[in-house]
Amino acid sequence: MKLPSLLRRTPFRLTLLFLALFAAAASAILAYVYFASAAEARVNAEREVRGEMQVLVGVYDARGFNALNKALIDRSLTQSAFLYLLLDKDGQTVTGSLNQSPIETMEGDRQWITFPFTETDAEGRVRRPQVRGVQVRLSGGEMLLVGRSLGDTEAYLARLTQALWGAMGIVLLLGLAGGALVSRNLEKSMGRLNRVVTAVQEGDLKARAPVRNSGDELDELGAGLNTMLDRLEGSMASIRHAGDAIAHDLRSPLTRMRAKLEVSLIDAEAGKIDGVDALQLALDEADNLLKTFNTVLAIARLQAAAGRTPDPQLFDAADLAADMAELYEPASEDKGLEFSAEIERGLMVEANRPFLAQAIANVIDNAIKYTPSGGAVMLRARRRSSGEIEFSVTDTGPGVPEGDRERVIQRFVRLDNSRSEPGSGLGLSLVGAVLEAHGGRVQLDEGPGEYGGFGPGLRVALVLPPAEAT
Repeated sequence: MKLPSLLRRTPFRLTLLFLALFAAAASAILAYVYFASAAEARVNAEREVRGEMQVLVGVYDARGFNALNKALIDRSLTQSAFLYLLLDKDGQTVTGSLNQSPIETMEGDRQWITFPFTETDAEGRVRRPQVRGVQVRLSGGEMLLVGRSLGDTEAYLARLTQALWGAMGIVLLLGLAGGALVSRNLEKSMGRLNRVVTAVQEGDLKARAPVRNSGDELDELGAGLNTMLDRLEGSMASIRHAGDAIAHDLRSPLTRMRAKLEVSLIDAEAGKIDGVDALQLALDEADNLLKTFNTVLAIARLQAAAGRTPDPQLFDAADLAADMAELYEPASEDKGLEFSAEIERGLMVEANRPFLAQAIANVIDNAIKYTPSGGAVMLRARRRSSGEIEFSVTDTGPGVPEGDRERVIQRFVRLDNSRSEPGSGLGLSLVGAVLEAHGGRVQLDEGPGEYGGFGPGLRVALVLPPAEAT
């Protein structure tokens, strides 16, 4: 199912779901009210019957059977809520509102029962309410049954049921209204997202989802969609820029290669000296092209690692820094640069040593390349106060303007003052990819300032997390 179709159907489904959940919750509450009321009415009836029975048994124990019989006759005439039945020892009816006991057996004591009873109300209507009663065997062997009519309770429950059905209707209406309101707001929000998705599908990468700053899930979805579109737009722009940069940077070496091969062919046809030298130069140009593409592949591999260090190993970064210093000190001196190194010991990191070595080499190579003769380059390896491991290379060259420091880490980016130097614009991009894959970062700052007429210089710091303690 396509996303736009899904977005259109979701609000209707949400309305039904909201209504169903609302109705279910309301039904559960109303059912609880009904059954709780019915149970409370039954408990109250039993409590009244128990109290009435206690009074009558007290009359029997205190004044005997005849007194009880007289009390029952009086109560039958004055209390319509209660029903009475007095049986002698043989089970024959003596006094009562009932002709016979609804309990067939004479065995046992305090037997509770619920049974129907036909009565006529004050308006002449015949009713058959339920009666809740208990039958007790007296000390002389007689049986006494006391019951209470539940007619009033049944009438109350009937009115309660009608009220609950009415409340259920109101609840359903409120649920429908609430679901419609929620679905309408959701439909508006999702409609805006749908328009953004449609615009992107049609090629408009500038489209962005509106964010209301309400902090709800739709805002989170919109913010996530905008972040994804920002990255997508940046990637597409980077691809377009990379294509332009590749065409610009590879055109010259390809042209030189073609010229050398053409000269070799012409010289060979003319019988002049062979084209070995021209072929060698063409081979060097081909090597540079291969180096550029290998660097691109290395960056792609690191970015594909998604923040995971490829083939990590535990080692002392101080040893790597010392090797880099030993390797580049002669090259620096050959150019007339002062090279120095400050290296702390015990800088344990868990990293891919070849990649990290390549990153440090790229930074030192750039420093030597762009620092004029008479300048200085310094390599430093230390532990920061935060515990992070830092490699830094400081030079006294022209530096990088503050506004361009983030940009120079991107692929194929070369500043105007570096176009005259050989290179592909991938050196710092590889450094950034290496540090990102290791969970670190690259920081570019101004160097030491004016130094021997040069400056302000550049300081490139490669910051890595320390190895976890084992």
